[in-house]
Amino acid sequence: MESVVSSQIEQERVEYELLFDIARTFDKHVELRTALGPLLSLLELRAGLHWGMVTLLDRATGTLKIEEALGLTPEEKERGVYRLGEGLVGRVFETGLPIIVPDLSKDIHFLNRAKTRTREDMAGLTYYCVPIRSRGSVIGTLSAERRIENEDIEMRMERDRSFLERVSSIIADSAKLRERILEEQFRLRQEMDASPALRGEVRESPNKDHGGRIAPGSAIIGTSSAMQGLHEMLAQVAPSDATVLITGESGTGKELVAAELHRLSKRAAAALVKINCAALPESIIESELFGHEKGAFTGAVSQHKGRFEMADRGTIFLDEIGELTPQVQVKLLRVLQERELERVGGSSTIKVDVRLIAATNRNLEAEVKAGRFREDLFYRLNVFPLHIPPLRERKSDLILLADYFTEKYAEKNGKLIKRISTPALDLLASYSWPGNVRELENCIERAVILSTDMVIHSYNLPPSLQSAVSTNTEPTTTLDAALSRLEKELIVEALKIADGNMAAAARRLGITERQMGLRVHHYGINWKLYRATKM
Repeated sequence: MESVVSSQIEQERVEYELLFDIARTFDKHVELRTALGPLLSLLELRAGLHWGMVTLLDRATGTLKIEEALGLTPEEKERGVYRLGEGLVGRVFETGLPIIVPDLSKDIHFLNRAKTRTREDMAGLTYYCVPIRSRGSVIGTLSAERRIENEDIEMRMERDRSFLERVSSIIADSAKLRERILEEQFRLRQEMDASPALRGEVRESPNKDHGGRIAPGSAIIGTSSAMQGLHEMLAQVAPSDATVLITGESGTGKELVAAELHRLSKRAAAALVKINCAALPESIIESELFGHEKGAFTGAVSQHKGRFEMADRGTIFLDEIGELTPQVQVKLLRVLQERELERVGGSSTIKVDVRLIAATNRNLEAEVKAGRFREDLFYRLNVFPLHIPPLRERKSDLILLADYFTEKYAEKNGKLIKRISTPALDLLASYSWPGNVRELENCIERAVILSTDMVIHSYNLPPSLQSAVSTNTEPTTTLDAALSRLEKELIVEALKIADGNMAAAARRLGITERQMGLRVHHYGINWKLYRATKM
C-alpha cells in the first residue's frame, strides 16, 4: 500500500515539474503560436503523449485552425480547418466537453482518415481531445495520443485527461494574457495618436531587452532537482558577503552563477569585475589583479589600478582560479584575510571592500594534496561551495535549454523556428554532452542557421550527435565476420613483415606455429607470396 502511495506521489511530482516547465515555455515566447511547438515536444518527450495537435479559433471565420501539430507538413497544417460538430475536434469545439477514444484500431473515424498508419499501428492507442476555454467559451482544442500497455487503462485515461486539461488551462491563460496586452497596446496607441504631447513623452522601458520583451530576472535555466537545489543555495548565500567557490565541469555555466550571485547581493548596484586567470600570461596576472605603479617594470609607463581596486564595494569573479601561480596565491590570501593589497612596485597599503567569487573546473582538494595549490588559500575560498551539475545529470532541462537557445539564435539570425523535431530531440537526449551547456548552445546555433523550413531536424545537428540509425550507417556485417576479417588482415601483415616466415609471424602475433598454420589454411592465405625475393 505504501509503495502505491509513494508511486502516486512521484507521478504527481513529475507532472507538476512538467507543468511548471510548460508555463515557463509560454513565458519565454512573445507570440503564443511560437510556444506551441515546444509545448507539444515537451508532451511527447516527457509525458509520452504523441501526435499532439493544438487548434485555435479564427474569429473571422468562426472555425478552428490547426496552429501546431506533430507529424503534419506545413501544407497540411494550413489546410487543417474544423467547423462546429465536424469530426471529434469539431464536437469538442461544439460541446466544450473532452473526448477519449480507446484503441483507435477499432474506430472507423480514425481508420478512414489514416494515411500513413495501419490498423496494427493504431492498436492500443488512446486518443484524447480536450477544449481550451477562455472567458467561458471554447477558443481551441488540445489533442494527443498514448499507447497504453501493462497498466490500469481506466486510471491512465483519467490521469491523462486531467493532465491535458491543466495544460489547456495554461494555454488559455497565456492566450488571455496576450489578448489583454494587445488591448492595452491598442488603447495606449489611440491615446498617443490623440495627444501629440504624450507621443513625445513616451520612452522605452529600461527593463526591456533588445527584443522588446521584459528581461527575465535570472539567466539560469533549469527546473531539474539538481538545479532546484542550486537555486535554493543561491538564494541563501547571495545576500551575504561570504566567499563562494563555484565548481563544475567546463561549459556548465559557472560565470552565469557568479553573475546571479552578484545580482541578488547587496552589492548589485556596484561593479561585477570578471577575470579569467587561465587567459592571462603569468607575467601580467599579478599586475592585472593588484595593479602596478609607474616604472614598476619595463613597459609600466603609468600607474594602473588592479581588478580588486576596480571592484571596490562590488564583487570580483576569478574564473579558473586553480591556474594561479604560488606567488599570486600568497598575495590573494592576504587580500582575503586582511582586505588590503599593495600594487606591484608600490609600498603603500590600499584597503579594498570586495566580495570574492571564485570558480574552477579542477579538483582543488587533489591540487592541495599534490602541492600545486595552497591549503590555507583553499580553505579561505571554500567558505560556501556551490557545485553546478553537468548537463548529462540534468537531462530534464534539455528541452528548456534547447528552446531558449533556439529562440535566441532565431532572433539573432532573423529566422522563424517553430519547433524542434522529435528525432532531433531524441538525438539531443541520447548524447552525453561532454562540453555541457556551451556545447548544446553551439549545436543549436548551427541547427538554426541550417534550418530551411522553420523546424530543427536531426540532420541539422552536428555529425558528432548523429547515430547509426539517423544517418543510415548501421553495421551491415556480423560480429564474427568482422573479427574474422580483422584476424586475416593481422596474419597477412605479420607474414609481410616476416618475409613469409610463418614461425616468425606466429611469434609476432603471440600464437604457436601450429595455430598459425591452421589459420593460414582456414583463410586460404598463400604465405609463399610474402617471401623475400632473392637477388
